[in-house]
Amino acid sequence: MEAGVACKLNYPTWIESERFGRNSTGSLRFGRIAKEEHKARLVVLPYFPVLTSSNRFRSVSFEISCSSSKNFSASTIETGSVHAPYDEALVLKNKSLEVEPYLNGHSIYLVGLMGSGKTTVGKILSNVLSYSFCDSDALIEQEVNGMSVAEIFKLHGERFFRKKETEVLQRLSSKKQLVVSTGGGAVVCDVNWDYMQKKGIVVWLDVPLEALAQRIAAVGTHSRPLLHYEHGDPYTKALKRLSYLLELRGKNYAKANARVSLEEIAGKLGYRDVSDLTPTEIAIEALQQIEGYLKEEGGMVVAGL
Repeated sequence: MEAGVACKLNYPTWIESERFGRNSTGSLRFGRIAKEEHKARLVVLPYFPVLTSSNRFRSVSFEISCSSSKNFSASTIETGSVHAPYDEALVLKNKSLEVEPYLNGHSIYLVGLMGSGKTTVGKILSNVLSYSFCDSDALIEQEVNGMSVAEIFKLHGERFFRKKETEVLQRLSSKKQLVVSTGGGAVVCDVNWDYMQKKGIVVWLDVPLEALAQRIAAVGTHSRPLLHYEHGDPYTKALKRLSYLLELRGKNYAKANARVSLEEIAGKLGYRDVSDLTPTEIAIEALQQIEGYLKEEGGMVVAGL
């Protein structure tokens, strides 16, 4: 819910009242004249709503009062609202400032299926919180002589990869002020949860399977070793495997401290499809969900407050 009025600003100016109007974009325009006796004093009072949720446009209400230069008894000549874009980065920054006191330096671990945007959203969060960003898959690749995840699966098998994944999470668990993008299967090992929640908060990026399959099909499946078991076109392969993996891991993802549902964000913002969401809007929602969790009694204990 938006608050009623966040601030009210006065913008007095002398204008020619007959030439007052609004253009098609909703902005205000004023025509000036030189002769003092024909001038009118116009005061525009815009009302800016508090930005408590992300949206690409905001309705800004305004009231226009007018008085002549000889008689300053003002009368309202128009009220209304304009639909104006907002600064997405500013909303994100403001939300981060609200969350920081509750977060208290604890790390954030992002979990979710492959292609859910953990790395993209994680980098946005780390930047706005002034945290360090870590990609657990990238750290594993560094340890195995720069091999890609796909190569590690092919040459050493999934069990070897999962062992390395646990070792990486164990090392990261002793540190604070991290945003960690985990591998899609990190949630299946119980000990990984112990490491992630030792000094961290786990956030599940919950993306509809169809949207995930479209994302993966668009960039190709060659870098996704778990998709090599399926047959068909890239979208069909991705959707089949993702459906299987969600059934296998769904209960594990649900153990996260906070859930960020892209379907719920899209519905709240009035978007037809989750693909219309920007990574920043998802990051804002993640901070809101983290804040909500930490304000609860259990979350406060985890954060050491």
